[in-house]
Amino acid sequence: MTTRTIKVDYLARVEGEGAFKVVVRDGAVRSAELKIFEPPRFFESFLRGRAAIEAPDLTARICGICPVAYQMSAVHAIEDAFGITVDGPIRALRRLIYCGEWIESHALHVYMLHAPDFLGYDGAIDMARDHAEAVRRGLMLKKAGNAIVALIGGREIHPVNIRVGGFYRVPRRRELDPLAEELKRARDLALETVRWVAGFDFPDSERDYAFVALRHPHEYPFNEGRIVSNRGLDIPVSDFDRHFREMQVARSTALHSRMADGSSYLVGPLARYALNFDRLSPPAQEAARESGLGPVCSNPYRGIIVRAVEILHACDEALRIIADYAEPDRPHVAVEPRPGIGHGATEAPRGLLFHRYEIDGDGLITAARIVPPTAQNQASIEEDLAGHVGGFLDLPKTELQHKCEQTIRNYDPCISCATHFLKLRIDRE
Repeated sequence: MTTRTIKVDYLARVEGEGAFKVVVRDGAVRSAELKIFEPPRFFESFLRGRAAIEAPDLTARICGICPVAYQMSAVHAIEDAFGITVDGPIRALRRLIYCGEWIESHALHVYMLHAPDFLGYDGAIDMARDHAEAVRRGLMLKKAGNAIVALIGGREIHPVNIRVGGFYRVPRRRELDPLAEELKRARDLALETVRWVAGFDFPDSERDYAFVALRHPHEYPFNEGRIVSNRGLDIPVSDFDRHFREMQVARSTALHSRMADGSSYLVGPLARYALNFDRLSPPAQEAARESGLGPVCSNPYRGIIVRAVEILHACDEALRIIADYAEPDRPHVAVEPRPGIGHGATEAPRGLLFHRYEIDGDGLITAARIVPPTAQNQASIEEDLAGHVGGFLDLPKTELQHKCEQTIRNYDPCISCATHFLKLRIDRE
């Protein structure tokens, strides 16, 4: 019997600390484990005893790349507990700031983290020597997304203007006009991005994923909707715990999420796209078709195209919101704390993000639960490592290492920067 172990002890430059190991016996992958061993951060614990209205600012610190997602999931859950409904211009501004986060986060991943994999470079710096215009395009897109977040949220990283019930301050109509001009340029760059990444060479690798995402009656999902799947699931956000389970595994300090029947599922751009293609803006739909995508994409390596399509949609949606914007009378609705249980879920760039809070009569949090997208995708990442990497086992060590990295990067699992984050050790027996 021949045993080959591909073991990576440290995944550097990711949000958190992790490793992975793939065991091969007689030319077949027998196991693949993605290990998360970062020290627990205890966000759910230190939220207990804090005022519910503090949760958006506290949870934003969970992630420096997608803080808006954590803030929005928190405010929706707390408003659910308090019986608050937010609509009109305030609701529209929430979608606008989410557009900004999608644009900047997707642009970062597409250009700086993922494109070098397809073009044969060690990283974006090396890629820039031959593709300076492409890298410049990515930076301009990220700048446009950051401009939205800064204007609506008060600053680019960890916005301070979001609160339960709305915002502390809303922009004047005239403040949005320069933003619209920048977004028009960004929209053209987004369309170029779709066409650019569509020309990459993609492995022929399809998987029958169980897609899970929000779906809204009229909109491509950002903040609101029901949780649906391509397996027939269609539930309100409050039923999340009845259909999904978190479990502890010995190799990880992060909980793994699975469907109630124990099966894995996929959240993120591929899932959103497959379950909401008809909700994309017409230009985004057309660009997707021109790039060779149908209404469903099951090849994880083509996820880079789907992210580019979502950038284009976010630009279209942001321009629509700005064109229709009318200043509200007040920046937020009245908030009256009351005891209750609230649930909220929004679509972070990387996928469905679920929050649940229990609040007492003094408006204090007594229990908190946060389920991020990467934890939900962890089982699927391992299955992709076992399935897709199994087709590359005859490659030399460096090329096999690259395929392992690329397979993980398909998910954009909170990797903040860089590409060479794996050190590969192969034990042969």
